[in-house]
Amino acid sequence: MPPAFREYGTQHLPQSPAFGHGKEGIADLVVAREGDNPTRLVSDLVKVPYHLTGTLDTDPVDGLTTICLQDPTGAVTQGDRQTLSVEARPGSRAHVTTQSATKIQTMKASYAHLDATLIAESGAHLEYIPGPTILNEDARCLQTTTVEVAPDATAIVGDVFVPDGLTDHEPFSFDHFHSRLEARVDDALVCADAVDLQPDERDPRDPATVGEYDVVGTLYVFTPAADVDTLAEGLYDRLADHDVAAGTSVLKDDAGMTVRVLGDRSADVTAAVETAWDEARKTLLGTGAPLEDRGR
Repeated sequence: MPPAFREYGTQHLPQSPAFGHGKEGIADLVVAREGDNPTRLVSDLVKVPYHLTGTLDTDPVDGLTTICLQDPTGAVTQGDRQTLSVEARPGSRAHVTTQSATKIQTMKASYAHLDATLIAESGAHLEYIPGPTILNEDARCLQTTTVEVAPDATAIVGDVFVPDGLTDHEPFSFDHFHSRLEARVDDALVCADAVDLQPDERDPRDPATVGEYDVVGTLYVFTPAADVDTLAEGLYDRLADHDVAAGTSVLKDDAGMTVRVLGDRSADVTAAVETAWDEARKTLLGTGAPLEDRGR
C-alpha cells in the first residue's frame, strides 16, 4: 500500500464506510475445461457492486468462454473496494471483460481500490481486457493487478487510463492515481510496472510521463512462445496504422512483452490496444480477437 493511500484511508467518510454495505465488491471466479469440451465457469462468488449473469460461448477460439462483469451502481465512489480474482485451471481458455468503462467519481475523503488477481495454470489461456478506467475531478484511485502464470500458460492483460473525467474540466484534474502490475512466471518476477500520478505534485505532461498526450493504454502479453521478438515486431507493425504513439518491449527472460500506447482520444487508444490484442491472439491462438463484438 503506497503511503499516501494509507493516509487517505484514515479519513472519515460521510456515508457508509469502506468495506460497508454495497462498497466491497467481490468477484471470485474459477474456470475449468475437460478435454476438448468448452471451458466452463465452475465456481463464482459475486458480491455487489459486481454482478454476473452468466457466460458467453460466442468467441471464435475453440473452447474459449467469455465472462462479462457488470456494475449496476454505474460508478466507483470514495471508499469503494473492488476485488476480482480469476483462476484458469489447466487447459482452460477464458476472456474476462467489463460491460462498460469503470468511472471513478469525485472524492472528498478516502479513495477507491480496484484489485485484480489473475492465475493461469498449466496450458491455460487467460485474458483480462476491461473497459477504460475514467477518472473524474478530485478522484483518488489505487489500481493493483497481480498475474501468476505457469511456464506453459498464456495471459493477456489490457488497460486504458482516461484522465479527463466525465464533467467539463481540464484533463489530469484528479487528485491521485496509482496503478501497479506485478507478474510472475513459475514464481519468478518477470514484470513490475507502476504509474503514480499526482498532478498537484508533478505535472503528468512532462516529457518523462505522458508529454502532450491525454490517454494511456497498455497491453501485457505473458507467453511461452519461442520467438517473442517476432511477436513484438508484429504488434508494432500493426500499431503503425493508428493515430497514436506506441512502443513494444520484450520482458525479462523472453517471458512475454508489453505494449504502451499514448493518444489524444480514448477511442484511438482503445482501438490500438485492441489491435495489439488481436495480433497477439492471431500469433498465439491462430484466431483474432472478436472485435466486431466490441464495436470494432
